[in-house]
Formats: sequence, structure tokens, C-alpha cells
Amino acid sequence: MTEFRTPSRIEPVPRLPARQRISALALRGLAALGLLVLAVTFSPLTYWWASWLAGPWNDPSGEVLIVLAGDSIEGDFLGRSSYWRAVYAVLAWRQGVAGRVLISGGTPGAPLAGQMRNFLVHSGVPAERIEMDPNSQSTRESALQCAARLRGIAGTKVLLTSDYHMHRAVRCFRAAGLDVAPRPIPDARKQYMRIEERWSVFLSLVKETAKIVYYRLRGWM
Repeated sequence: MTEFRTPSRIEPVPRLPARQRISALALRGLAALGLLVLAVTFSPLTYWWASWLAGPWNDPSGEVLIVLAGDSIEGDFLGRSSYWRAVYAVLAWRQGVAGRVLISGGTPGAPLAGQMRNFLVHSGVPAERIEMDPNSQSTRESALQCAARLRGIAGTKVLLTSDYHMHRAVRCFRAAGLDVAPRPIPDARKQYMRIEERWSVFLSLVKETAKIVYYRLRGWM
């Protein structure tokens, strides 16, 4: 009968030299980076991500159209997101989405709301139908200021902003006490159509997702 004996001690597994361990980690990192490059550049990852942040693609109408300002160039010109939001605000006006427009958002010394208002006026929206909140410098500030300005005003308030921004924006407004009907515009999804811009879209989505986490931790949405 064969007798099995438990070894008196377990021999330690020999460790790779430090240089080999670093090389292995570097190879894994490069492989992960390569997969990320392929996913961002050649897959619909960013398109799906932006669509999820946008939520349902409805075209609601109401009494007030709230348009959120985005970025600027050199503080004097509308950035990409601000420009497209202004364009779609004009299109919404022409479709009779609302009878009043409230533009919210600004930067120190150069209120974006004023620049967007000028764009809307030059595109045919009557100046007397446009109101501004030029001082809000964040989504939360816009939500609080618009909620205070529109408190007691009856009717549906339609919120227009970029697809990737809608998830955070609509929840901020509702947390501030203003129920809004979301009307996202294809901003990140439009950029996705140009393959050379997909990394820019990816970085914007990462930044926006980080802001969502921050806002949730602060209880702002």
C-alpha cells in the first residue's frame, strides 16, 4: 500500500526578477491601451454612451424653452456645444415648440447667454421673446436660477441641451424643484460621425460621467 505524506513545508513560488515584472506589466498596459483605441475608434462605444446619457429622444413642446449655454472660444465666440444648442433652439422656435425662450449660462466677463441670444435674434427669434440668466456658471446654478425665475409660471418647460449633458441637467433641474421635459440635441452623436473626432467625444463623455458622479455625491441630482 502506497503511503502519501504531506510535505513538511511548501516551497515558495519563485518570483520573476523586477525587470521582468515591469516588462510584463508594461505589455499588459499596452494591450489594454490598444483595445481601448480600437473600441473608441472603430466601435459604436461613444455613440451608445452618448445615447444613454441623452435618454429618450422626444420632441416635447411647451410654454418655455430653456436653453443651456455650453462652451466658448477665447471667451468671445460660441464654442461647438453652445453653437449647436443655439442652432437647435432656433429650429425649435421655428417649429413652434414654445412661445418664450430662456437662455442660461455665462462665463466671467463674457456671458454666453448674451452671445447665444444674439445668434437667436439674428436667426429670426423676436428679441422680446428671449430672456436671459447670464450669470450661472454651472449646471446646478442654471437649475437653481431658472427654477426661481419660472416658479409659479404655468405650463410645460422644455429643456434643450446636448445629448451627453441631458442626463445630469434634467436631474439637476428636477432636484431644484423645476420639472422639465427633456429635448436633447445630437451633439456628441454628431461628432461621432467623424472618425477623427471620436477621441474628443470619448474624453468629453469621461469628463461628463465624472461630473455626474460628483453631482450625485453632493446630492445635487
